[in-house]
Amino acid sequence: MLLEIALALAASLFTAASSVSQRVAAAPAPGELTFSYRLVLFVLHRPIWFLGVLCMIGGFLFQLAALRVGSLSLVQPVIATELLFVFAFLAIRNRDRVLLRDWIAALGMAIGLAAFLFLAAPTGGSNHASGRTWILAGISCFVASGVIAALANAHTRKGMEPSPARKAALLAVSSGVAWGFVAAVIKELSTHVNGGWVDVFSNWSPYVLIVAGAAAMFLTTNAFQAGPLAASQPGLTIMDPLVAILLGVTVFGEQIRHTPVEIVGEVFAFVLIVGSVVLLSQSSLIAEGGEASAPPGTKLPRDAIDVPRGDVRRTPPVKRSRVVSALTRAVSAFKGNYLDTGSTPS
Repeated sequence: MLLEIALALAASLFTAASSVSQRVAAAPAPGELTFSYRLVLFVLHRPIWFLGVLCMIGGFLFQLAALRVGSLSLVQPVIATELLFVFAFLAIRNRDRVLLRDWIAALGMAIGLAAFLFLAAPTGGSNHASGRTWILAGISCFVASGVIAALANAHTRKGMEPSPARKAALLAVSSGVAWGFVAAVIKELSTHVNGGWVDVFSNWSPYVLIVAGAAAMFLTTNAFQAGPLAASQPGLTIMDPLVAILLGVTVFGEQIRHTPVEIVGEVFAFVLIVGSVVLLSQSSLIAEGGEASAPPGTKLPRDAIDVPRGDVRRTPPVKRSRVVSALTRAVSAFKGNYLDTGSTPS
């Protein structure tokens, strides 16, 4: 158990760095880019986004190693400690800004997670599942994630657009569902690694992983861009391990202790985790860890996506046509030659 926990913590460290990098890359994008291909073009012009991708790859490799030796129900909740690593990153850089409630929230999350894993004690499970089971799991996660993402962009009863906080929160929940499914696919993929490249790429899991991972990353980027981190981080942190545990039990047949006393303890531990995550996400230290996002409704100049480094704060100069430029020069010459000297044209 110690080995899989150590590997999962390493994966969490890398995913925390990836989360911070993606947040910094996506936060300045104007609100009009939500669910637009232009958001992808925007982050592609920001080098820190590529750092986030590299860290994500590192997290994936450690997660793959952890899932080879451990159960999905154990590994994925440990990876949820990424929020604690994000807090640690920012606390080291801004020691004077850390409040007592931040430390209490971080401690509460650590205690709640440890208590939940101790009481649940995930064990057992098979390495493979039937194709029918995977199809049902995939459809369920796809529908759930899609419906939640649609609700994030749905107008209110009064016809008003959803608030940035609501949109960010729902998109984060949607991406959390997607990442939980991705974790289950990684678990399936890990069982084929020992068979070599032929065994890996002759299986369906790497191809589904690419598609599902890209969709999850797209949803996460939109969640970070749509609103404050305090709204998006709780849903992402909580839903990912929760969905992974459900898939671990239903798909892989993993077992979790479920006597009445243990269930009560697990519920209390989970509530402590949720409360701590919400409180820690509201910390100004974490909320301001990335760049401030553009105000809702801000219009992005069409040429801004072509600016190096993706800097939309400096609008590119307006290109004038040759006719307009010629007329401008003619008017300036007329004023200089006649109006300024008081003479009239002959």
